[in-house]
Amino acid sequence: MANPVMANESTYKRFLENGKEREFDMSFEFALETAKRTFGAKNPMYVDGKAVLSNEILTERSPIDINVVIGYFQKGKREHARQAVQAAQKAFDSWSNTDYKERIRIMRKAADLFARDKFLLAAILSFENGKSRYESIGEVDEAIDFLRYYSDEMQLNKGFIRKTAITKGKTEVKSGFQGAPSGSENIAIYMKPYGVFAVIAPFNFPVSISVGMSVGALITGNTVVFKPSSSDNMTMLTGLKIYHLFTEAGVPPGAFNYVTGPGSEIGDELAQSKDVAGVVFTGSRNTGLEMIAKNYSKGMQKVFIVEMGGKNPAIVSKKADIDSAVSGIASAAFGFAGQKCSACSRVYVHESLKEIFVSKLIEKVRTFKIGDPVKKENYIGPLISESAYKRYLESVEKAKTSGRILYGGNTVNVGLKGYYVEPTIIELRHNHELVHKELFVPILTIESFNDFSDAIKLANDVEYGLTAALYSPSKKEIDEFTRNIQAGVVYINRTISATTGAIVGKHTFVGWKYSGLTGKGTGSKHYLQQFLKEQSISITK
Repeated sequence: MANPVMANESTYKRFLENGKEREFDMSFEFALETAKRTFGAKNPMYVDGKAVLSNEILTERSPIDINVVIGYFQKGKREHARQAVQAAQKAFDSWSNTDYKERIRIMRKAADLFARDKFLLAAILSFENGKSRYESIGEVDEAIDFLRYYSDEMQLNKGFIRKTAITKGKTEVKSGFQGAPSGSENIAIYMKPYGVFAVIAPFNFPVSISVGMSVGALITGNTVVFKPSSSDNMTMLTGLKIYHLFTEAGVPPGAFNYVTGPGSEIGDELAQSKDVAGVVFTGSRNTGLEMIAKNYSKGMQKVFIVEMGGKNPAIVSKKADIDSAVSGIASAAFGFAGQKCSACSRVYVHESLKEIFVSKLIEKVRTFKIGDPVKKENYIGPLISESAYKRYLESVEKAKTSGRILYGGNTVNVGLKGYYVEPTIIELRHNHELVHKELFVPILTIESFNDFSDAIKLANDVEYGLTAALYSPSKKEIDEFTRNIQAGVVYINRTISATTGAIVGKHTFVGWKYSGLTGKGTGSKHYLQQFLKEQSISITK
């Protein structure tokens, strides 16, 4: 195989650059109608390639309008999780011994199938978690990029097999010691899969993150039990589509299993099973740490690859281009109603610019239309669930008593039965809990600073370290920021979005501190090795 050079999918960009935005919209509108015809079906779980039913049903409704039933899914129990783990164990020997080139071929075919169905999958995604067409198509593109990028990495690293040799020494010795002359040895260093991985996916990127985590495990020879978000933030239909596309691509029965059900049963069973070698998880800090603590407190050894959220800052320097800062921060804070782990949730602006920055930011945010996200003109859709809505209202009330609401703070009636709220800008002191706690709602806090070094200290003074942004033309400030900021993903002077929108193969997406665990990121050259353990085999001739 020739060395690959991956081109990012970038669907909307390609349509736009070719003067075909109307064709893009027509394709998405057609996909919306096609998606609607699939709603309301009763769907099984899949274990070892076979449909599996439970005695209880979960009803998935669209957050756009909860009167819309997306489908009926199985409320899996612990025994279903155990069945799936057993199936994955049984499939592991064959899948792990499948030549890595064949696993690459299957994943590349999967990428082509996702590309074939991208508009339908994006349309389902919009209905399922309330994303705009642009957010949804971008997410499906990211899933395709993950499939191709990790395939390329597997190929470029030749399956992570390295060979070397020791030549026979001129002098023989009768007993061994470190560095003793020896006979000729052929040495092979293998990176080998661990076994069964539980893939526990979030609601907010149910296609791209689910696919990225799953392909990381599969292409390296591990088998998977995949659980999409199945509680009040349900994304089980996109999860089912992922299962079917992997199966169509040639992933064999048992190597990828699809189970649905609450995290308290399915997720807990997978995370604590002695037969699960690893857990790859994206979600809240509390859930991630609880899984890890339960395992190690019981003396179990397990690989954890986890991303646990963020509380992401942007610093607006005294020398910043205000318009660029406003554009990037508004987009990063309020795209997808702030329901991204990389969303900008804190701004530190130099006191000399605060008044004009806030004025222009409010002016920008006023242009963001709120409503049904499948309609082209709307930028902000609904919150995912009632629990998110309550969290928003509670946060607004806390802000009213301790700070000052500069914009927003209200619910919005758009004529649909969903949880629609205003993007909200709050002035708060740094020590307030809302400045430190991940909220996952469209709330942005603002505080001014005088000294640039102090701004960096404030930006770092949270438990998370996922993304961070700076707006400044000063090389001195840029150097100080990059040396001292405690975040895995750093953007400087980014107009399109201050803290969100990492591109697979270009940016790595990695969390520091409580945002992650391994210090290795997705979409990077180091990601796949987390799913592998090293073994050195030496044969003396």
